Amino acid sequence: MGNVNFSLEVTTRTNLSELPKLNDIYVTFLPGTSYKDVIEQTKALSKSGFNAIPHFPARSITDLDMLKDYVDQIKEAGVKQVLIIGGDRDILGNYHCSLQLIETGLFDGMKIGIAGHPEGSPNMSDQAIDEAMKSKSSFADYIVTQWTQDTNALSEFVNEAPLPVHVGLAGPASMKTLIKFAGFVGLKNTLSFAKKNASKIFDLLTVQTPHDVIQELKGNVDNFHIYAFGGIKKTSEWLQKENYYV
Repeated sequence: MGNVNFSLEVTTRTNLSELPKLNDIYVTFLPGTSYKDVIEQTKALSKSGFNAIPHFPARSITDLDMLKDYVDQIKEAGVKQVLIIGGDRDILGNYHCSLQLIETGLFDGMKIGIAGHPEGSPNMSDQAIDEAMKSKSSFADYIVTQWTQDTNALSEFVNEAPLPVHVGLAGPASMKTLIKFAGFVGLKNTLSFAKKNASKIFDLLTVQTPHDVIQELKGNVDNFHIYAFGGIKKTSEWLQKENYYV
């Protein structure tokens, strides 16, 4: 597969014994989750030899004290890389965008990833997304995109991005599962995905893999980030079957 690298996103409840042999594992900070649970999962990953990359969603950070405690504890666990995002929830405290977290200076010296939205976002206008990207790009090291099956949108995004792009992929999952998750991230994504797969739309149990997306983009992209909607085990088996392990 050449020099293509894969990363994987897990939750605070993911069973780490099922993880594939990848280096970079992101820990998502979902609404309703405590940042302390994210810290514990991050520590467990670090102890197991992974490069643990915790999420910092601005809207879930209540105040500077919480942010300092979160950052201090992940640094103690040896974390050197983070993903700083706005987040999709209601604002819980003093922050509403990733730039506010970056500007605290608490992440100085760390490798910083920020979010990218090739298909747009239901929470922001395209203009607002573009302006936010410009304001953050000088402080960050790379972009991780939301997943989409629209390779045209992805190619355009990669070509115009001010930073290296890690392309988000939906891991192996049934059509039914992917349509459900597509609905969470915006109608445009759902519609384009459904249209592209119109011939299969009635067989909702058909398992889709990101193989075609990878093949179309691998000449321009070195890094792919997997959202394992169909489960970690299914993703691990697919990576091994396709010989995508580095």
